[in-house]
Amino acid sequence: MKKLIFATSLAALPLAALTMAALPQTAAAQTMQSGPVIAPGNAMLTVSAEGKSARVPDIALFSAGVTTQAKTAGAALTQNAAQMNGVIAALKKAGIADRDIQTSNLSVNPVYGNPRVRPDGSTEQEPVIIAYQATNQVQVKQRRIDEFGKVIDTLVAAGANQVNGPNFMLDNPEAAQDEARVEAMRKARARADLYAKAAGLRVVRVLTINENGGWAPPPMPVMFARADMASAKAPSPVAAGELEIGANVTVTYELAPLG
Repeated sequence: MKKLIFATSLAALPLAALTMAALPQTAAAQTMQSGPVIAPGNAMLTVSAEGKSARVPDIALFSAGVTTQAKTAGAALTQNAAQMNGVIAALKKAGIADRDIQTSNLSVNPVYGNPRVRPDGSTEQEPVIIAYQATNQVQVKQRRIDEFGKVIDTLVAAGANQVNGPNFMLDNPEAAQDEARVEAMRKARARADLYAKAAGLRVVRVLTINENGGWAPPPMPVMFARADMASAKAPSPVAAGELEIGANVTVTYELAPLG
């Protein structure tokens, strides 16, 4: 059986792999191992491509909470509950729906001090508990991004001393994701046509399509400090910017000689 192989440089074609085999006239087709069937004398080309689509985010996720400290665990929890009730009430007053407020952390932990020094100058080995710290945090979904800074300032005024975020997102990313997929497929086909033309071949059809997963670059988190916001006269400025949604595909094509 005669075989003809097109050898390509990996450096020249980092995203493509091209092989071609000539089969005997009696063979009806060539079968890829656990893959589709191609016609005798045709080749296979695999390329990868990335598509992108940009959108303005319409949701901001952030966490808000209260950390308190007292001599006993019960006292720390009681103080924490009082402040946290005020924070949740402030969230609801700001227009955040119940379904967009979810407790993400509730904990009580001892606070250790330095080991006590004995009269002889030595120190005790056991750690000393000097207080207890209670923390209660909620994950919040802010649907009106233009009011985000104002909501944060309101929370701090209501007693929140832990506010982290935001993480900007799309409420319904499917349309943007599909747009990126279409762009990725268009680029893959253009790349396949380019390689095929350079090899004196033409693209016949798509054999396989594999999606490698979409992505969206995570925005840099904005950390808020209570002291800074408490002294601010204007709402804390927040810029939502733009999200870039991506899709990556790997496509295998069947190629045939020109003519």
